[in-house]
Amino acid sequence: MNDPVLSIANANLSLDGNAGRVDILHDISLDVAAGETLGLVGPSGSGKSSLLMLMGGLEQATSGTIKALNQDLTAMNEDQLALFRRDNMGVVFQSFHLIPTMTALENVATPLELAGAKDAFDRAEAELAAVGLADRIDHYPNQMSGGEQQRVALARASAPRPRILLADEPTGNLDETNGQAIIDLLFGLRDRHGATLIMVTHSNELANRCDRVVRLRDGRIDAPMAKAAE
Repeated sequence: MNDPVLSIANANLSLDGNAGRVDILHDISLDVAAGETLGLVGPSGSGKSSLLMLMGGLEQATSGTIKALNQDLTAMNEDQLALFRRDNMGVVFQSFHLIPTMTALENVATPLELAGAKDAFDRAEAELAAVGLADRIDHYPNQMSGGEQQRVALARASAPRPRILLADEPTGNLDETNGQAIIDLLFGLRDRHGATLIMVTHSNELANRCDRVVRLRDGRIDAPMAKAAE
């Protein structure tokens, strides 16, 4: 694989819990190519979301190395990681994490404003139009359905034109119709912006659209080169 966008080498993750230290991920090594769509699948508790958090620098590996765009995330502090994500990554969660006191337009414009974009609101409006919410830009999250809120979250993640887009169960809280719409939008955003897309999913349909599927079991990669079923 030439010039991986993400490269993980011998990564381990352990966390302290009420019952003591818990080992979450074990000796994970994985490369992701530029423009690739990668699905992370496996049973509940297998470590899929934890691996995604490591990729985004939202969790720090206990040991091993994680590089994104040739930058060592494991050597960065929290402030450096936040700036790196702002400039290079978009993250979409199962829970939408919208700011309730902001309109859809303001939610999408916020990361652009933080990055110093002078046209933040114009770009935010264009991104909301791209996900079918041109007529909802002045609505607050509590005035929108779950599907609409997830569209806003997608627009917010993609508006800064990230090179890496991470999605954690993006259809998990949606019904089938809205889930299908979000799947189509995710892949449309990838095609439009040329981002590398990595997602955790329980959806076979979503996994089947990925270029490659990595299966996890008990915190280990079970089938690193498995292909999605035809």
